[in-house]
Amino acid sequence: MSLFNTLVASAIPLAPRVLIRKVSRRYIAGDTVADATERVAALNTAGFSATVDVLGETVESLAQADNTTREYLKVLEAIACDGLRANISVKPTALGLLLDQAHCERNLERLLDAAKKNATFVRIDMEDASCTQREIDLLLRLKSRGYGNVGLVLQAYLKRTDNDITPLLGTRENLRICKGIYVEDREHLVEGAWNDRGAINPHFLCHVARCFDGGTFVGVATHDEELIEQVISLASDRRIAKTAFEFQMLLGVRENLRDRLLAEGYSVRIYVPYGKDWYGYSMRRIKENPSIAGHLLRALLVR
Repeated sequence: MSLFNTLVASAIPLAPRVLIRKVSRRYIAGDTVADATERVAALNTAGFSATVDVLGETVESLAQADNTTREYLKVLEAIACDGLRANISVKPTALGLLLDQAHCERNLERLLDAAKKNATFVRIDMEDASCTQREIDLLLRLKSRGYGNVGLVLQAYLKRTDNDITPLLGTRENLRICKGIYVEDREHLVEGAWNDRGAINPHFLCHVARCFDGGTFVGVATHDEELIEQVISLASDRRIAKTAFEFQMLLGVRENLRDRLLAEGYSVRIYVPYGKDWYGYSMRRIKENPSIAGHLLRALLVR
């Protein structure tokens, strides 16, 4: 069935956009801040926390980057006004990183200043390997200026993460560890990562273990049930409190698993994207997780 889903996923670009839009509603909160906050409020009621992402990482002008910044400011205002258990996830390229690094940094500072007023955390999302060092340097500069409400994502499929994680560990730090989804040259990847997602797991566990040992709060971002069980065993063996980490999952993905983790007393944060770039996001999710293609095919047959 996985091969079938992969074949269907490869044909997805030929599907009508209206059909992809229908399927995307499970994975995307909607087009507006109101859509996102409504979904977050429902998740909060069910016991989950959330992180909100404004779709549209590709910007072609600083004016677009500033528009994205203003949209995030609206999100932060809504989180504060509605008393939501949520933070925001921001891709630096969406704030202008590849156009003007200093301008991007100023935009991010605007968000951090606004977030600080209501004790809201800002997650800097990691992007492809060409941005990795720039985004690490960006975080370290912000930290040096006293911003404590910001943390980074590290990707376990990159060889360099073994070294990158060292200066980011500490009792006041907050990291997210994920496998990584970007298409990279093999030279950047851990052995086997290009054809076997499971080959990433030992590296993922090693990074989580270093966070545990360093007293660093860690967001464990994966839907891999076997890997999740290994993280739970690791935490148990090291007697790590459940408050020292959380599981992070995408909206609409592996909902039975996320419900089980919550019922077992673990903190679970749901990644809630919204915005006009629903098509681009949907296509990336389908390529990353071909099983979604099965939902699309069923919707097509019903149609």
